[in-house]
Amino acid sequence: MTGTVYLVGSGPGDPDLLTVKARRLLDEADVVLHDKLPGPEILGLIPEEKREDVGKRAGGDRTPQSVTNERLVELAEEGQTVVRLKGGDPFVFGRGGEEAAYLADHGVPFEVVPGVTSAIAGPAVAGIPATHRDHASSVSFVTGHEDPTKDESAVDWEALAATGGTIVVLMGVGKLPDYTAALRAAGMDPDTPVALVERATWPDQRVATGTLDTIVDARDEADISPPAVTVIGEVAGERERVVEFLRGYGSDAPAEDDGVPDGDAARAADGVESNGGSDR
Repeated sequence: MTGTVYLVGSGPGDPDLLTVKARRLLDEADVVLHDKLPGPEILGLIPEEKREDVGKRAGGDRTPQSVTNERLVELAEEGQTVVRLKGGDPFVFGRGGEEAAYLADHGVPFEVVPGVTSAIAGPAVAGIPATHRDHASSVSFVTGHEDPTKDESAVDWEALAATGGTIVVLMGVGKLPDYTAALRAAGMDPDTPVALVERATWPDQRVATGTLDTIVDARDEADISPPAVTVIGEVAGERERVVEFLRGYGSDAPAEDDGVPDGDAARAADGVESNGGSDR
């Protein structure tokens, strides 16, 4: 009998933000395929003998998505209950849609278990609302790590600049200079507030803040590294208003950045999602 594959979102990294169903499935699964993005605390909940790392391998190589797809089918055809664990939500830049299609094409039953997306949770835990009645009535989620085989970007930065809403970029640390320049060229005010939230809800969460004109320097000075969420828009300025009273993740180490809103100072690290997509 063919087993079932569960495409499970782990949320932004804090085990307390796992859904009840996700936690139960991790306990019940025969095998859990994962990469590093769920975070060390969540991965630590899973017995080592049940885990298969399909992220970065020794030497920096990555597991191709095709190999992960084939492994999901192989395990299910063995009759095993399989969890494919993903950071954030599996259908927000997490390649969950590709895996669902592959499973369906091969006659494998599957279920999608949504997770708390980092696109919302990352800004929120840094004191930044994605929408705000005074600042933004819309929010756009954008990948900053497109498929490198594409001839040209599918992201219309000029159109995004014209929306007047919040822009949340996932996996966009490395290309921050490119898209901030594109937004300025499209007419967005260089003084627009911007925030980078690194490792949102992890114990070493950090936040760097600036403007569309200064955020690259702020990133470099703070040594911000992936995984991180970029928030662009007037809502990013709300952090300065609330940070003194904000409690929780990384909130015990505030730091000043000349001329821009407050940011946290802790540590940096890590890379992008193993197969070129992630909610983080």
